[in-house]
Order: sequence, then structure tokens, then C-alpha cells
Amino acid sequence: MTCGAIADLNAACAPRRFLESSPVPTHPPDRTTPEAATPARSQCHEPLSRIDPDDPYPESDGAPLAENTRQFDWIVKIKENLEILFADREDVFVAGDLFWYPVRDRRVIGPMAPDAMVAFGRPKGPRGSCRQWEEGGIAPQVVFEIMSPSNSAKEMRDKLEFYDAYGVEEYYVYDPDHNRLEVWLRQGSSLRQMAHLNGWTSPRLGIRFAVRPGTLEVFDPAGRPFLSPVKLARQAEQQRRRAEQAEAQAEQERRRAQQEHQRAEQLAQRPGPGISRRPCRCG
Repeated sequence: MTCGAIADLNAACAPRRFLESSPVPTHPPDRTTPEAATPARSQCHEPLSRIDPDDPYPESDGAPLAENTRQFDWIVKIKENLEILFADREDVFVAGDLFWYPVRDRRVIGPMAPDAMVAFGRPKGPRGSCRQWEEGGIAPQVVFEIMSPSNSAKEMRDKLEFYDAYGVEEYYVYDPDHNRLEVWLRQGSSLRQMAHLNGWTSPRLGIRFAVRPGTLEVFDPAGRPFLSPVKLARQAEQQRRRAEQAEAQAEQERRRAQQEHQRAEQLAQRPGPGISRRPCRCG
């Protein structure tokens, strides 16, 4: 995507113009009963004119996860590090490239597949798709999109409209080719673009974003950087080796202490100088 296209996207997605021209409502739908208050037809994923009764909610559209290795690497890095971050939270569901159906009736709207998404209040576990009416009416609160060269301004507007209409609280768009990060935060009833000149910390996730020359860096709440799976594996291997070395050193110390204790006992059993071991023949 060119810089000009990004500029067009920013102009088209400015909050004022979005609220004036978008067909979606200015108030998010009631996410406890998503069917009861669905927005008007959006230009996001258009509703289907024909639905296969044997497969009303497809789990794939046949499109690849990513268009190039850079986009794929970023999708995997964000998704996997979020999985690690919330590994101990059974009520946080993390997914990547998963179809999200906000309403049951596909004649109203089709699904969207965020590159990565996080849903608080939902259990972990495998899913073929995220059907919001089966998820307690809870929409993903945080979504990520990694841009590729083929993403058009219209496509990105459609995504923004979808996420705004169906209750996303935080929306992150990163363009790795131009090293550009956009942050959208729900304020009131709408997603609003945030300024992040000095960095940005996600209110929901607690992770920090820092745009450096040439790349984006992301840090967990403890300040540890998000790493690629390869670096994560190397880090785990290094930690394993350090643990093994520490265990081996501790075992050596235990053996040395045991040997010293045995020598001390042997010395204690020896007779002192001038003391004879011959039996006494008194009387």
C-alpha cells in the first residue's frame, strides 16, 4: 500500500467524516443479544445473497493467511506473544485469522477475520470460528490488522466500520512496509484514532508499542519484548541450558558437601595421639 493510499485512508477514516457518512449506527449493538440490535448493512463483509444450508458458517474463504513473509511473521509474532502473555488466564481467548460472525443472520452481515484478536471473558479452546451468539454475546475487545501491499483504502475503511459497529474497544493497524502504526480506541460510542508520538500502552492488554526507526517494537507489561517464534525457541533453549547447568552445579555442591561430611566422620572415629587401641589387661 502506498503512502498516498494511507493518507487517503486516514482522511476517509477521520472520526467526524466516518460518523457522518458511515451506514453503521452511532451506537454499538447490544452485545448481549447481537441479533436483537444489528446495524444496517455495512460495506465490510457483504451479506450473502445465497447461503449453503449445509455450511451456513464457513470457517475459511480459501484466502491465504498472509500475502508475504513479512506480514505473516508479524501476525504470528503478535498472536503467539499474546498467547504467552495470557497463558495463565483461562478467561482470555486469543486467536489469529479466525472468522468472527457477529450475528447469526448472514443476510445482515458476513464475517470478518482479524489477523489477531483477544476476547476477555471467554474460555480458551479450539474453535472453527467465533460465533458471537455462542460466546455469550461477547465481541473481541482487541483486534489487530497487519497491512499488506494489496490492502486498499476502501478495504481498510470497511474493516474500521465493521469493528466500530460491533463493539471492538481497541483496534491496531500496523503497516510493516512503511513502519506505520495506527491506534483506534473506543471513546463513547465510536472508535477514535489516538496520537502515540511518545509510545502507546494498551488499556486492555497492558502491552506497550514503540515505533523505532525501521520497525515496531512491542513490550509486555513486564518490559519484555515480543519476539519471533524462532527467538522465543532460542530463548527457551538458553533458559533450559542455564537451568541444567545450575542443577549440575548444585549436584556437584551436594556431592562435595557429602564427601566433606564423610571425611569429618572418619576423622572423628580415629583415636587421638598416644591412645592405644589394645585391650586393657587390668587386675
